[in-house]
Amino acid sequence: MKTLILGAGYAGLAVATKLKPTAGLDVLMLERNPYHTFETRLHEAAAHNTKVTLPLAPLLKGTGVRMELANVESVNLDAKEVVTKEGQTFTYDTLVVGLGSVTNFYRIPGLAENATELKELKDADDIFSFVNRAFDAGYAGSRDIVVGGAGLTGVELVTELAQRNELLSRERGLAPFNIYLVEAGPKILPVLDDALRSKAQSTLDSYNIQTLIGHRITQATPSTVTVQTADGQSREIEAGKIIWTGGIQARDIVKGDKLQKGPGNRIVVDATLRIPEYPEVFVVGDMALALNQDGKPVPTTAQHAGQQGRLTGKNLMRLATGEELKPYEPSSLGEFVSLGGLMAVGWMKLPWNQKLAMTGGLAHVMKRASEWRWRSSIS
Repeated sequence: MKTLILGAGYAGLAVATKLKPTAGLDVLMLERNPYHTFETRLHEAAAHNTKVTLPLAPLLKGTGVRMELANVESVNLDAKEVVTKEGQTFTYDTLVVGLGSVTNFYRIPGLAENATELKELKDADDIFSFVNRAFDAGYAGSRDIVVGGAGLTGVELVTELAQRNELLSRERGLAPFNIYLVEAGPKILPVLDDALRSKAQSTLDSYNIQTLIGHRITQATPSTVTVQTADGQSREIEAGKIIWTGGIQARDIVKGDKLQKGPGNRIVVDATLRIPEYPEVFVVGDMALALNQDGKPVPTTAQHAGQQGRLTGKNLMRLATGEELKPYEPSSLGEFVSLGGLMAVGWMKLPWNQKLAMTGGLAHVMKRASEWRWRSSIS
């Protein structure tokens, strides 16, 4: 069974590392980078140049999976072909699509052209470089940073940037720059309850981060963003660096006459994470419109991507040996938000559908534990 795995993000890598050499199963992974990126820690790399990658080759030892560096350009489900930007064409009997998401700029004028994303290592490197340049004595122009989107990524990023800002200000004798966190919605961190959200807001305030709730970015230039309140009042903010973390959508490179897509361009899959009209194709991670036990879309988080990947790896081996495939049963173990240093807030799932709220150092430990679990699952 000639099998392709596209992408080595959380979902794709979980598929590959769950596999074992299996008779009749020939697996090739296509990935553009020779390393896996801990995307949930890119905010740390952006602020502190923290190492957030692992080389792929050692992780694939003993799996029977071969890897080829390639940048996937298009997937034709009707022809069963995958074409890369390098000009190669790959065919398959079974396909696993785990190519993740891209930033959704919501067609805001100038935003895509002038804002930095936080999706890849190069984005984090760009932000880290700007912060260092902003504290050079000869730097000219605005040193302020505007971050759009107050979800997990945006909040974690601004708190880490605030810590770096304070450190460099002390070390280099320059005033700290301003950090603006702009959110169109009525609150930050909608995944948390009010008590945890209030604690997170207090932490943002202690860092002197200027949180603009109910402010929608309507335009961006190389050096400014224009924000508008619900009552129509506009304000222009000067910025040396604009960062957008306000939304994602699935990559739009999979084509098929019978393909069905839902919100966020995600691909409709069945209970085993296969496309109903193309049962030889599994879709995992951000690209999959998988449903939970209540019939609602599963969130696009790293923990769910890992769950989907591990199940799919096992199902590929079942498929090769003629066994019945197992359905996907999503579960949320909890959600933790890093707020810089040893500070975090979040909740952990308890039996009988209860939640245990945590703040401070204990929440930080639990946040780190999620990474330790992930490392353990792929090693």
